[in-house]
Amino acid sequence: MLNHKSSQQQESFKSGFVAIVGRPNVGKSTLMNHVIGQKIAIMSDKPQTTRNKIHGVYTKDNSQIVFLDTPGIHKRQSKLGDYMNQVALNTLNEVEAVLFLIDAAAGFGGGDRFVIEQLKNVRTPVILVMNKIDQVTPEQLAPMIAQYNAMHEFAAIVPISALNGNNVDRLLDVLVNYLPEGPQYYPDDQITDHPEQFVVAELIREKILQSTREEIPHSIAVAIEDMRVQENGVVHISAIIFVERDSQKGIVIGKQGALLKEIGKQSRKDIENLLGSRTFIELWVKVKKDWRNQDRVLRDLGFRHDV
Repeated sequence: MLNHKSSQQQESFKSGFVAIVGRPNVGKSTLMNHVIGQKIAIMSDKPQTTRNKIHGVYTKDNSQIVFLDTPGIHKRQSKLGDYMNQVALNTLNEVEAVLFLIDAAAGFGGGDRFVIEQLKNVRTPVILVMNKIDQVTPEQLAPMIAQYNAMHEFAAIVPISALNGNNVDRLLDVLVNYLPEGPQYYPDDQITDHPEQFVVAELIREKILQSTREEIPHSIAVAIEDMRVQENGVVHISAIIFVERDSQKGIVIGKQGALLKEIGKQSRKDIENLLGSRTFIELWVKVKKDWRNQDRVLRDLGFRHDV
């Protein structure tokens, strides 16, 4: 539902959608969480963490930017990977501006070249955002800017540090210039259009990514079975963690359930911050063999090409 302002405010109010794209693990979720001021997209040092478009809402007196944090564009290895690429690429045609985020500390990579090739077919203004500038010198940055400029005509280039917040305010000012005059889509205090259950499931998945070995992360999915407020005000959450193999189930549970208990404990802090309430979390682990390549299972878990 649109949040109507006075006619005078409506005339000068600017709003629109902005996609954040880039190869995996360049800091897209970190940037959006910093801008929004609260964690709604999960962060991990493992690539391909984001699987759906995460909508974050940033509102000021005269503007509202709805950020779409997309899955990292990458070479597909499963139907889930194909879904993630399709979500990211479809997003580029739905927005007022595209932020192409790169890792300045890592330098140019083949994944960047692949993303730039996709961007050449996009009419939307593309802003090159050079992240992690706190880890490079100005002398290192200059030739990198020239290299990217030679490959694509960017509407603007803004170096930032998403983790520390360096130059992020300038990036937001640049973005507003590309927004049309329009309505305020969401209330002032709304930071995402995803239901709380979606964000809760993502926060649990983040803790699993941080706690398990390399073979586990892409085999993990989390579904909220039940979430309700009890009479004492505590939010009761029951969630199922899906893995692909029996051996992975044992890893996630841990010896005598120790790791699963720790995942619940670590998740609770972020979830309680999100909900503003005390929580009781029950976690169960189930095996769905090869779920990443099964269309029906992907649909059941909420992965769709048309979202």
